[in-house]
This record gives sequence, C-alpha cells and structure tokens, in this order.
Amino acid sequence: MIRKYFYPLFFTAFAALVILILVFGKKEQVPQLKPREVAITPASEWLNTRAAIEGLRDKLRKKPGDQKASLQLALAYIQEGRITGDHAYYDPAALQLLNQVLEKEPDHFDALCGKATVYLSGHHFAEAIPIARRAVQLNPYSAFAYGLLVDGYVETGNYPEAVEMAGKMIAARPDIRSYARISYLREIHGDYPGAIEAMDMAVKAGQPGLEQTAWARVHLGQLYEETGKLPEAEYQYRKTLEERPHYAYAMAGLGRMEKTKKNYKEAIAYLEKAARSVQDPSFTGQMAEVYQLSGQPEKAAKVNQKLIAQLSGDGHTGEDDPGNEIGHYADLELAYAYLKTNQPALALRHAEAEYGRRPQNIDVNEALAWVHYKRGAYAEADRYIALALRTGSQKPTLLYRAGLIKMKNGPIEAGRELVDKSLSVNPFLHLQSVWEAPDYLARN
Repeated sequence: MIRKYFYPLFFTAFAALVILILVFGKKEQVPQLKPREVAITPASEWLNTRAAIEGLRDKLRKKPGDQKASLQLALAYIQEGRITGDHAYYDPAALQLLNQVLEKEPDHFDALCGKATVYLSGHHFAEAIPIARRAVQLNPYSAFAYGLLVDGYVETGNYPEAVEMAGKMIAARPDIRSYARISYLREIHGDYPGAIEAMDMAVKAGQPGLEQTAWARVHLGQLYEETGKLPEAEYQYRKTLEERPHYAYAMAGLGRMEKTKKNYKEAIAYLEKAARSVQDPSFTGQMAEVYQLSGQPEKAAKVNQKLIAQLSGDGHTGEDDPGNEIGHYADLELAYAYLKTNQPALALRHAEAEYGRRPQNIDVNEALAWVHYKRGAYAEADRYIALALRTGSQKPTLLYRAGLIKMKNGPIEAGRELVDKSLSVNPFLHLQSVWEAPDYLARN
C-alpha cells in the first residue's frame, strides 16, 4: 500500500520543490555588491560604501520600482567599478538599473548622464554622444553633462567639438573634472606646459584622499613622466600614496620609475601590487615590458599571453560582438598586445576593427600606422601616421614612431628630426621603449 502511493507523492513533492526553486531561488533582480579582496581604499570609506549600497539594495527589495534608489545604486556601482577596475561586473549592473529608470522616465537627466558614463567606460564612445547631448538639452547648465560630451568627442576624434564643450564645461563649473579635461585637450594639441598647469589646478581643486583627486594627481605625474621630468613624476606618485594608500595607479607609476632606473625586480613588485588591487590589464602589459627590458623574453611572452587572455575575456566584446550593449571594446589594446607577441595579422584585424568605430581618433590612427610599419607596409603606415599627427601632439612615442615611418618613406632627414624631437621631449624614451625600437633609437 505504501509503495502504491510512493511515486505519485514523490512527483508531487518534486513538482512543489521545482516551483519553490523557481520562485525563491531565481537570480536576484537587484545586483549585488562584490567584496573587495584587498585594502584598496581606506577602511572607513569601504564600510560607508558597503552600508550605503546594502541600504539601497534593501529599499529595492522592498520596493522594486523605487526610482531614486535605483538611480543612486547605479551611480554607486559606476563608482565601485572605477575604484576596483571590475567594469565587466559593475557596468552591466549599473546599466540594468539605469535602463529601469529610463523605461519609466525617458528624460531623467541623471539617469541619462549615468548611462552615457557607462557607455564611455565600455569604450562605446559614439553611442554615448547622443545620450549626453540629450542630457545637455535637458540641462544646458550642467558641467558634468558637457564633460561627457568632451570625452565622447575626444575619443571619436572630433577635437574642435571637444574644445567647444570643454569651454562650456569650465564656464559652468571650474572644478577638478573641468580642469582635468582642459589638461587633456592641451596635451592632445601639443601644449605640455599648459597641460601640466591645468592638471595641477585639478589636483588643487580636489579633496586630498578622494579617488578623483588621486586620479588627477597620478595623471599629473604621468605628464611629468611623458616629458622626462622623473623626479617630479615620482613625487606625485608618492604623494598620492600618502593621501590614498594602496592606490593602484600610483603604485604602477612607481613601478615605471623603477623600470627607468633599471631596478626591474622592484618595478615588478610595484606592478604586481597594483594588479592585485585593481583589475586593469594595463598593469599586465607593463609587467611584460619590464620582463622584456630585463632580458627575460620567455617571461615577457608568457605575460603578454596573459594580457591577451584578459583583454579577450568576459566583459570584453572586441570586434566579435558589436551588438553587445555594454561589453568593453578592447581592440586598440589587443592590437598592441598582438604586435608584442609577433602576430601582426591579428594586430591588424583588431586595429582595423577599432578604426572602423572611430577613424578620426589620433591614438587609433597611431596604432594602425604602427601595425602597418611592423608589417612592412610603409606607405600605409605613412597615411595613418599623418592623421595621428594632425592635432600637433608632442607625445614622444608618437613622434618617434612617426620618425621611423618617415625614414622608410622619405625624406630620411625629416624622419630623423622627428625621432630626435621625441628624445628632446622625453630624454628617457630610449630606456623605456628600446626593447621594441630599431637600432637607431637604441643608439641615442
């Protein structure tokens, strides 16, 4: 008798269990906050962040349609992605929340700004511009919205529009963000003294210890580094770590300082610390350069393969999934990574994919020119390097690559002048890039 009713009871219980799993065990609709693996921020800041985010998530569990809580949580996740480098997780989480807000309120100004920010983070620059334009239409007095347009226009290579938007941004609110963008535009147009001046103003406009201020100070250090002022650069990196201990980009900066001094073991140690703190493939690429310079090509090759895996992994769509709404486009970085692993065909494929998205950007044209140079396609290289030089940029690596390309296409003297000019901007360039440069650069 017991056996007679066992199977019906079993299947009834099983069906009930399936329903319970579907109802209560389905994926939570409110994205979770991931724990931070290491002490990358002050403890009090992390505790406050975690408490605030959990409070917002609790609100949304109780009231899923809470527009204000959704927006605040999305903005918190955007900042968390910036701090941890885990954009592959936090950008889609933020976008999910922002789309929910915009579904109910298509002209929600802050949500539009948030969505444009996420698109810019994922290198979907062209897609970010119309969203930022709509935000500016809704609030033509918002410096933040103008800043989003500056970023979008810079990255798509529309530099005159970027300059115009930067002027409107600083007129609306002269602060750390507007000074930083003025600095970058001056750098693009070859004015390093002006770029340093503006980034110094950005640092002074920020509050010591905050992530935004640390970011600006590190970029000030990078401007000094680019122009060969290594003591000034090192000071900025160390000052950053005084104000915000464990800041990954400052540690990476010190790693580059040690690399220039040929203290390769110390350089790797700094870069490894940075990589443990923040998920940024650039740290892996810098480690590969140190191994190459220190005469360890096998380790460099292994690390470069790791870099390619990082750039091609989850959250990075590259050229393979152009319909993905927010996956991170990493084709520019992959082009350089494949060059360093002696795979010029793959480098060209990725450089052309990036060029297809933003053909006017000078960095993209520089990359495509350098890929063609490495392939021996010197006429093609000359075509793209001319576009890369059109803003008057004095970036040392750009000048030296342009010089080498010009030597192949003529006149040779013009090429030599460009290489010599690159070394006059940064006398330490040959120490940093000799591993990939021809003999001409190594002799200087």
